[in-house]
Amino acid sequence: MRPLEGIRVLEVAMYGFVPSAGAVLADWGADVVKVEHAVNGDPQRGLRQTGTFKVEGDPNPNVAHANRGKRSIGLDIARPEGREVLYELAKDADVFLTSFLPASRARLGIDVDDIRAVNPRVVYARGSALGPRGPEADRGGYDMTAFWARAGTAASITPPGTEGLISPPGPAYGDTVSGTNLAGGIAAALLRRERTGEPSVVDVSLFGSGLWAMGHAIGLSLHLERAWEGVRPSAHGSPGNPLSGLYRTADDRYISFVMLQPARFWPGVCHCLGRPDLAEDPRFATGEAIAEHTEEAVKILREIIAGGTLAEWSERFAALDGPWAPVQDTLQAAADPQARANGYLGQAGDLELVASPVQFDVEDITLGPAPEFAAQTEEILAELGYDWDRILALKASGAVT
Repeated sequence: MRPLEGIRVLEVAMYGFVPSAGAVLADWGADVVKVEHAVNGDPQRGLRQTGTFKVEGDPNPNVAHANRGKRSIGLDIARPEGREVLYELAKDADVFLTSFLPASRARLGIDVDDIRAVNPRVVYARGSALGPRGPEADRGGYDMTAFWARAGTAASITPPGTEGLISPPGPAYGDTVSGTNLAGGIAAALLRRERTGEPSVVDVSLFGSGLWAMGHAIGLSLHLERAWEGVRPSAHGSPGNPLSGLYRTADDRYISFVMLQPARFWPGVCHCLGRPDLAEDPRFATGEAIAEHTEEAVKILREIIAGGTLAEWSERFAALDGPWAPVQDTLQAAADPQARANGYLGQAGDLELVASPVQFDVEDITLGPAPEFAAQTEEILAELGYDWDRILALKASGAVT
């Protein structure tokens, strides 16, 4: 049994951030009902091109990543009939999850007081761009603006003197991180309600999540009064540690060493490289000596590692105690045997997707497919006790799809 089975989530949200929180809750077993506009649906459904990647037809990973495992109802909550259905759904919900801005929540009658009027025990969860307080609380935003640019990552990862800024490494990067934060906050609020009977209002913003992701660097910056700066990519890395950096293999792949105690790990690396003599070399006998002769050590390691393929070195380094990793692209990471062994990817209908990262009882997360637009409208209305005549009347009014 998954930990949130029996929990009902009513999601009134669009795009990537807040729906990804709903996806995590669905991964954890919650019944998530996604409310989409009766005519247009979630605008994310129209996203076909991301960067140079274009998806033709369905299924569409641009939709499925943040919406797997849910049910969809097409509902026009601007109409009184549609809002009445929403309130009926809210009566039995444990969580009301929304990305709508304050003015829209007030206009549509879905703010905290509106939903609590029909369900005083509901956990009300909001995702925003910049947080619920302050002069910009009413402003919207996306992960590129509020998470990546404003919270410090873009400037910190871009080397000084570079024209422009380095972009996020993939679509919905800040959305997905922030959505997981929101799902965790909701889970904590459900526990609080279980123990005390008190429901919470949960807030997570893209900006706050971006600051948290940069929290270590920001703490150092504040303490030392110095902004964190990016560094230019190099063929190696640390100027004083040959075991902290990158090495190219014969098949043009890279190995990343991050052994912060070089004297401890140097003998093991030399053994795996087939050069035990280097472990006895006085230039590399102590941490101080290694730091002094880093340039020479790097040159030697480059020559040796360039003589073998990544597969060959991976086999040799399997016995190495020190931290190292192959540098992998998205396809290579997805095929990684360790990712497969841990169930970090799963089948969601016709698509293979990354599972949310929290596991319970050492079991794989079960993923469900993303719903087609409004595919469960009639099913959900029937669960509310609506008979067929009433469902047809709602469809005729345009309140539901």
